[in-house]
Amino acid sequence: MSNRTYYAPPGGLAPQTQLLTDRAMFTEAYAVIPKGTLSDITTSLLPFWDKTRLWVIARPMSGFAETFSHYVMEVQPGGGSTRPEADSGAQGVLFVVDGSIEVMVGGAAHTLVPGGYAYLPAGSGWTLKNTGGASARFHWIRKAYEAVDGLDKPEPLFLNENDIAPSVMPDTDGVWATTRFVDPSDLRHDMHVTIVTLKPGGVIPFPETHVMEHGLYVLEGKAVYRLNQDWVEVEAGDYMWLRAFCPQACYAGGPSDFRYLLYKDVNRHMKLR
Repeated sequence: MSNRTYYAPPGGLAPQTQLLTDRAMFTEAYAVIPKGTLSDITTSLLPFWDKTRLWVIARPMSGFAETFSHYVMEVQPGGGSTRPEADSGAQGVLFVVDGSIEVMVGGAAHTLVPGGYAYLPAGSGWTLKNTGGASARFHWIRKAYEAVDGLDKPEPLFLNENDIAPSVMPDTDGVWATTRFVDPSDLRHDMHVTIVTLKPGGVIPFPETHVMEHGLYVLEGKAVYRLNQDWVEVEAGDYMWLRAFCPQACYAGGPSDFRYLLYKDVNRHMKLR
Protein backbone atom coordinates (compact mmCIF):
# COMPACT_ATOMS: atom_id res chain seq x y z
CA MET A 1 0.00 0.00 0.00
CA SER A 2 1.04 3.61 -0.59
CA ASN A 3 2.11 5.97 2.17
CA ARG A 4 -0.38 8.56 0.95
CA THR A 5 -1.80 10.90 3.54
CA TYR A 6 -5.34 12.25 3.56
CA TYR A 7 -6.43 15.31 5.47
CA ALA A 8 -9.25 14.56 7.93
CA PRO A 9 -11.00 17.42 9.75
CA PRO A 10 -10.33 17.25 13.50
CA GLY A 11 -13.24 19.46 14.54
CA GLY A 12 -12.76 21.54 17.66
CA LEU A 13 -13.20 25.29 17.93
CA ALA A 14 -10.82 28.16 17.18
CA PRO A 15 -9.54 30.11 20.22
CA GLN A 16 -10.89 33.56 21.05
CA THR A 17 -7.46 34.98 20.19
CA GLN A 18 -7.63 33.94 16.52
CA LEU A 19 -7.89 36.68 13.90
CA LEU A 20 -11.10 36.75 11.87
CA THR A 21 -9.35 37.50 8.58
CA ASP A 22 -9.49 34.30 6.52
CA ARG A 23 -9.58 32.86 3.01
CA ALA A 24 -13.32 32.00 3.04
CA MET A 25 -15.08 33.30 -0.08
CA PHE A 26 -18.54 32.93 -1.57
CA THR A 27 -19.18 34.37 -5.04
CA GLU A 28 -21.58 33.72 -7.91
CA ALA A 29 -18.90 31.74 -9.75
CA TYR A 30 -17.10 29.88 -6.97
CA ALA A 31 -16.76 29.33 -3.24
CA VAL A 32 -13.78 28.56 -1.00
CA ILE A 33 -14.44 26.88 2.34
CA PRO A 34 -11.15 26.78 4.30
CA LYS A 35 -10.41 23.85 6.57
CA GLY A 36 -10.71 26.04 9.68
CA THR A 37 -14.43 26.48 9.09
CA LEU A 38 -15.03 22.76 9.70
CA SER A 39 -15.37 23.26 13.45
CA ASP A 40 -17.67 21.70 16.02
CA ILE A 41 -20.26 24.46 15.65
CA THR A 42 -20.70 23.93 11.89
CA THR A 43 -21.58 20.22 12.11
CA SER A 44 -24.96 18.70 11.28
CA LEU A 45 -26.83 15.51 12.20
CA LEU A 46 -28.85 13.11 10.03
CA PRO A 47 -31.90 10.93 10.76
CA PHE A 48 -31.17 7.25 11.42
CA TRP A 49 -27.41 7.78 11.78
CA ASP A 50 -25.97 6.78 15.17
CA LYS A 51 -22.84 8.26 16.75
CA THR A 52 -22.37 10.40 13.65
CA ARG A 53 -21.92 14.04 12.77
CA LEU A 54 -21.09 15.66 9.45
CA TRP A 55 -20.06 18.83 7.71
CA VAL A 56 -22.14 19.78 4.68
CA ILE A 57 -19.75 21.52 2.30
CA ALA A 58 -21.95 21.62 -0.82
CA ARG A 59 -25.70 21.34 -1.40
CA PRO A 60 -28.09 22.21 -4.24
CA MET A 61 -29.30 25.78 -3.83
CA SER A 62 -29.79 28.88 -5.92
CA GLY A 63 -26.42 30.41 -6.74
CA PHE A 64 -24.40 27.47 -5.46
CA ALA A 65 -24.04 23.74 -6.20
CA GLU A 66 -26.72 22.63 -8.64
CA THR A 67 -26.13 18.94 -9.30
CA PHE A 68 -24.80 17.39 -6.08
CA SER A 69 -24.26 17.47 -2.33
CA HIS A 70 -20.99 16.78 -0.55
CA TYR A 71 -20.66 15.72 3.10
CA VAL A 72 -17.62 15.07 5.26
CA MET A 73 -18.78 12.36 7.65
CA GLU A 74 -17.41 11.50 11.12
CA VAL A 75 -18.66 8.22 12.60
CA GLN A 76 -17.63 7.02 16.06
CA PRO A 77 -16.87 3.33 16.82
CA GLY A 78 -20.07 1.33 16.67
CA GLY A 79 -21.87 4.11 14.83
CA GLY A 80 -23.37 4.12 11.38
CA SER A 81 -26.76 3.58 9.81
CA THR A 82 -29.08 0.86 8.53
CA ARG A 83 -31.04 3.59 6.70
CA PRO A 84 -28.30 5.91 5.44
CA GLU A 85 -29.89 7.25 2.26
CA ALA A 86 -33.40 8.70 2.45
CA ASP A 87 -33.69 9.38 -1.30
CA SER A 88 -34.25 6.25 -3.39
CA GLY A 89 -33.15 8.14 -6.50
CA ALA A 90 -29.79 9.24 -5.08
CA GLN A 91 -26.54 7.52 -5.98
CA GLY A 92 -23.51 7.97 -3.79
CA VAL A 93 -19.74 7.85 -3.67
CA LEU A 94 -17.84 7.28 -0.43
CA PHE A 95 -14.12 8.02 -0.04
CA VAL A 96 -12.41 7.17 3.25
CA VAL A 97 -9.70 9.45 4.66
CA ASP A 98 -9.38 8.17 8.26
CA GLY A 99 -10.27 4.98 10.12
CA SER A 100 -12.30 2.20 8.55
CA ILE A 101 -15.93 1.44 7.74
CA GLU A 102 -17.90 -1.61 6.69
CA VAL A 103 -20.43 -1.14 3.91
CA MET A 104 -23.10 -3.79 3.23
CA VAL A 105 -24.80 -3.94 -0.16
CA GLY A 106 -26.52 -6.86 -1.85
CA GLY A 107 -25.77 -9.09 1.14
CA ALA A 108 -21.99 -8.63 0.86
CA ALA A 109 -19.77 -6.78 3.34
CA HIS A 110 -16.95 -4.53 2.15
CA THR A 111 -14.33 -2.96 4.42
CA LEU A 112 -13.00 0.42 3.36
CA VAL A 113 -9.79 1.93 4.79
CA PRO A 114 -8.05 5.21 3.86
CA GLY A 115 -7.97 5.51 0.09
CA GLY A 116 -11.05 3.30 -0.13
CA TYR A 117 -13.75 4.21 -2.66
CA ALA A 118 -17.31 2.95 -3.00
CA TYR A 119 -19.85 3.68 -5.72
CA LEU A 120 -23.37 2.97 -4.47
CA PRO A 121 -26.14 2.97 -7.11
CA ALA A 122 -29.49 4.59 -6.46
CA GLY A 123 -31.83 2.23 -4.65
CA SER A 124 -29.11 -0.27 -3.74
CA GLY A 125 -30.16 -0.42 -0.06
CA TRP A 126 -26.66 -0.12 1.36
CA THR A 127 -25.84 0.14 5.06
CA LEU A 128 -22.75 1.36 6.90
CA LYS A 129 -21.06 0.76 10.24
CA ASN A 130 -17.81 1.74 11.90
CA THR A 131 -16.55 -1.62 13.13
CA GLY A 132 -13.13 -0.26 14.14
CA GLY A 133 -11.87 1.14 17.39
CA ALA A 134 -11.37 4.74 16.27
CA SER A 135 -13.36 7.45 14.57
CA ALA A 136 -13.91 7.02 10.83
CA ARG A 137 -14.00 10.02 8.51
CA PHE A 138 -15.07 9.84 4.91
CA HIS A 139 -16.52 11.90 2.09
CA TRP A 140 -20.04 11.19 0.88
CA ILE A 141 -20.98 12.71 -2.47
CA ARG A 142 -24.62 12.37 -3.56
CA LYS A 143 -26.29 13.01 -6.89
CA ALA A 144 -29.75 12.23 -8.25
CA TYR A 145 -29.17 9.52 -10.87
CA GLU A 146 -30.22 10.48 -14.39
CA ALA A 147 -31.43 7.25 -15.96
CA VAL A 148 -31.29 6.87 -19.75
CA ASP A 149 -33.61 4.55 -21.65
CA GLY A 150 -31.47 1.74 -23.08
CA LEU A 151 -28.65 2.06 -20.55
CA ASP A 152 -28.46 -0.19 -17.48
CA LYS A 153 -27.83 1.28 -14.05
CA PRO A 154 -24.19 0.89 -12.90
CA GLU A 155 -23.33 -1.82 -10.40
CA PRO A 156 -21.72 -1.15 -6.99
CA LEU A 157 -17.95 -0.65 -6.97
CA PHE A 158 -15.48 -1.08 -4.12
CA LEU A 159 -11.91 -0.02 -4.85
CA ASN A 160 -8.85 1.60 -3.30
CA GLU A 161 -6.87 4.34 -5.01
CA ASN A 162 -3.60 2.68 -4.02
CA ASP A 163 -4.45 -0.23 -6.32
CA ILE A 164 -5.07 2.00 -9.35
CA ALA A 165 -2.39 3.36 -11.65
CA PRO A 166 -3.02 7.08 -12.26
CA SER A 167 -3.60 8.23 -15.84
CA VAL A 168 -0.91 10.74 -16.74
CA MET A 169 -1.93 13.79 -18.74
CA PRO A 170 -0.19 13.87 -22.14
CA ASP A 171 2.97 15.94 -22.54
CA THR A 172 3.34 16.66 -18.80
CA ASP A 173 6.27 14.32 -17.95
CA GLY A 174 4.14 12.79 -15.20
CA VAL A 175 3.62 15.95 -13.15
CA TRP A 176 -0.18 15.95 -13.71
CA ALA A 177 -2.22 12.76 -13.35
CA THR A 178 -5.74 11.58 -12.55
CA THR A 179 -6.75 8.48 -10.58
CA ARG A 180 -9.99 7.22 -12.13
CA PHE A 181 -12.33 4.82 -10.35
CA VAL A 182 -14.77 4.56 -13.26
CA ASP A 183 -14.08 3.98 -16.96
CA PRO A 184 -14.68 7.39 -18.61
CA SER A 185 -16.29 5.64 -21.59
CA ASP A 186 -18.91 3.92 -19.40
CA LEU A 187 -21.93 6.09 -20.19
CA ARG A 188 -24.03 4.45 -17.49
CA HIS A 189 -22.31 6.82 -15.06
CA ASP A 190 -23.51 10.43 -14.91
CA MET A 191 -20.90 11.61 -12.41
CA HIS A 192 -17.21 11.02 -11.90
CA VAL A 193 -15.31 11.29 -8.63
CA THR A 194 -11.57 11.16 -9.24
CA ILE A 195 -8.31 12.17 -7.56
CA VAL A 196 -6.12 14.71 -9.32
CA THR A 197 -2.40 14.82 -8.46
CA LEU A 198 0.00 17.61 -9.36
CA LYS A 199 3.67 17.28 -8.48
CA PRO A 200 5.34 20.33 -6.90
CA GLY A 201 5.73 22.89 -9.66
CA GLY A 202 3.13 21.22 -11.85
CA VAL A 203 0.44 23.37 -13.41
CA ILE A 204 -2.93 23.26 -15.08
CA PRO A 205 -1.54 25.41 -17.89
CA PHE A 206 -4.69 27.15 -19.16
CA PRO A 207 -7.93 28.41 -17.65
CA GLU A 208 -10.26 25.44 -18.05
CA THR A 209 -13.75 26.70 -18.90
CA HIS A 210 -16.31 23.95 -19.33
CA VAL A 211 -19.84 22.77 -18.67
CA MET A 212 -19.00 20.42 -15.78
CA GLU A 213 -19.71 21.68 -12.27
CA HIS A 214 -16.88 20.91 -9.85
CA GLY A 215 -16.38 20.22 -6.17
CA LEU A 216 -12.70 19.96 -5.09
CA TYR A 217 -11.58 18.85 -1.64
CA VAL A 218 -7.83 19.17 -1.08
CA LEU A 219 -6.48 15.91 0.34
CA GLU A 220 -2.79 16.82 0.48
CA GLY A 221 -0.37 19.66 -0.21
CA LYS A 222 -0.92 23.26 -1.23
CA ALA A 223 -1.33 25.32 -4.40
CA VAL A 224 -2.42 28.61 -5.85
CA TYR A 225 -5.70 28.08 -7.68
CA ARG A 226 -7.28 30.40 -10.22
CA LEU A 227 -11.02 30.72 -9.67
CA ASN A 228 -12.74 32.97 -12.21
CA GLN A 229 -10.56 36.14 -12.12
CA ASP A 230 -8.98 35.50 -8.70
CA TRP A 231 -5.90 33.59 -7.55
CA VAL A 232 -6.51 31.87 -4.22
CA GLU A 233 -4.02 29.99 -2.04
CA VAL A 234 -5.40 26.63 -0.86
CA GLU A 235 -4.08 23.78 1.28
CA ALA A 236 -5.05 20.33 2.56
CA GLY A 237 -8.51 20.42 4.11
CA ASP A 238 -9.83 23.28 1.99
CA TYR A 239 -12.84 22.90 -0.28
CA MET A 240 -13.65 24.66 -3.54
CA TRP A 241 -16.92 24.73 -5.45
CA LEU A 242 -16.80 25.88 -9.08
CA ARG A 243 -19.89 26.72 -11.06
CA ALA A 244 -20.16 25.43 -14.63
CA PHE A 245 -17.94 27.49 -16.97
CA CYS A 246 -16.00 29.10 -14.10
CA PRO A 247 -12.42 29.53 -15.44
CA GLN A 248 -9.94 27.49 -13.42
CA ALA A 249 -6.20 26.86 -13.43
CA CYS A 250 -3.56 25.90 -10.88
CA TYR A 251 0.08 26.19 -9.79
CA ALA A 252 1.06 23.39 -7.37
CA GLY A 253 3.25 24.53 -4.50
CA GLY A 254 5.23 22.07 -2.42
CA PRO A 255 7.05 20.36 -0.85
CA SER A 256 4.57 17.46 -1.26
CA ASP A 257 2.20 16.57 -4.07
CA PHE A 258 -0.95 18.67 -4.41
CA ARG A 259 -3.91 16.27 -4.51
CA TYR A 260 -7.65 16.76 -4.48
CA LEU A 261 -10.84 14.74 -4.62
CA LEU A 262 -12.81 16.00 -7.63
CA TYR A 263 -16.52 15.74 -8.45
CA LYS A 264 -17.99 16.52 -11.87
CA ASP A 265 -21.24 15.76 -13.68
CA VAL A 266 -20.80 13.99 -17.04
CA ASN A 267 -22.36 12.01 -19.90
CA ARG A 268 -25.85 13.51 -20.07
CA HIS A 269 -27.79 15.92 -22.26
CA MET A 270 -28.25 19.42 -20.88
CA LYS A 271 -31.67 19.88 -19.29
CA LEU A 272 -33.71 22.43 -21.25
CA ARG A 273 -36.58 22.90 -18.83
